Amino acid sequence: MFVAKVLKTVVATEKHPILKGEKLLLVRRVRESGELYGKTTLAIDRAQAGVGDKVLVLQEGSSSQFIFGVRNEPVHCIIVGFVDEVTINP
Repeated sequence: MFVAKVLKTVVATEKHPILKGEKLLLVRRVRESGELYGKTTLAIDRAQAGVGDKVLVLQEGSSSQFIFGVRNEPVHCIIVGFVDEVTINP
């Protein structure tokens, strides 16, 4: 899992049947400082997130497929929650 910021909404008129009715968002990882880093990732939104939200992203194929109740389908990244605050104890 990782913390990310939602950058954009993705519209796809043609997609795999498992993705019908699912909202797709582009997300990018966020450092503790709030700085964005790494590659932009496409994620399925299961938390009703929007552009600008800080979210928790599950990026594990088998765990993501478990949430959908499927196996061997193109499901890899899912937004599973919102992040209100991150606290790191020294």
